[in-house]
Amino acid sequence: MSTRKISKVFRSIPTREGAGVHLKRAFGYHQVPLFDPFLMLDDFHTSDPAEYLAGFPWHPHRGIETITYILEGLVEHGDSMGNQGVISAGGVQWMTAGSGIIHQEMPQISPTGTMWGIQYWANLPANRKMMPPRYRDVPAATIPEAIRNSGARVKVVSGVIDGVRGPVQDIVIDPELLDVSVPAAGIFEHTAKHGHTMVAYVLTGNGYFDERRDPFSYDYAGSGWFDLERACSFGPETTVLYERDGKGIRVTAGSEGVRFLLLCGRPLGGPIAWQGPIVMNTREELRIAFEEFHKGTFVK
Repeated sequence: MSTRKISKVFRSIPTREGAGVHLKRAFGYHQVPLFDPFLMLDDFHTSDPAEYLAGFPWHPHRGIETITYILEGLVEHGDSMGNQGVISAGGVQWMTAGSGIIHQEMPQISPTGTMWGIQYWANLPANRKMMPPRYRDVPAATIPEAIRNSGARVKVVSGVIDGVRGPVQDIVIDPELLDVSVPAAGIFEHTAKHGHTMVAYVLTGNGYFDERRDPFSYDYAGSGWFDLERACSFGPETTVLYERDGKGIRVTAGSEGVRFLLLCGRPLGGPIAWQGPIVMNTREELRIAFEEFHKGTFVK
């Protein structure tokens, strides 16, 4: 299999969102359109309730899908359509904001003492920006797992691997969301869909994400002027963006094993007009969205 090369590697940047939640931004606004169709990925991981309990109070979304994956802890949610519930450890909420929704996501005291969640945003094409909003609540028990002979274990939220199909289907960008765990020195291979964007985000451990193992074969967005390290093995809070050429990827775990999220999706290629929680194609569409929000006509 001709494997894809790494295009660029990013280190997450600390920031705050919502009402003051501490998180690490893996990628976001300034990297568009590198990650098309993905817009942003945030990692909130802390054992201090003061850093997460303020949560994400009522706010609008339009023109995107927000995908929340809880690794540890509990998050209560509610929305303008009357939906409410709790996302617990291992569960996923796949929300299509479409024409507009107002919702809130409020972390609760974690039973384990640690709150750990991932949220990423996926764009919608111009002809689906104003589609009706919808939810897919995906409890952990409904997420199947594929187990490889190499010992790699893959939770399949969306997409298909080794005949195991994830519960989230019929999504516009034809996405894959895989939670991959590879034991020490184990190998994970995955075939890529032609032209699709592939992104790996490392959760724990370390691994080699390109069999060439050349630390100078890719661009690196480090953490500062005095970041003088170059490596081809990557650890937690690192985002690996692959080139779009090549039939697949091959990841070899380091001495600790490695766990990472793999995001794959079909690029949309359209213009992006983005402010805050609303992502449209033109500034005029942004203006309309904000006017409707302030007039109370945002939700259709």
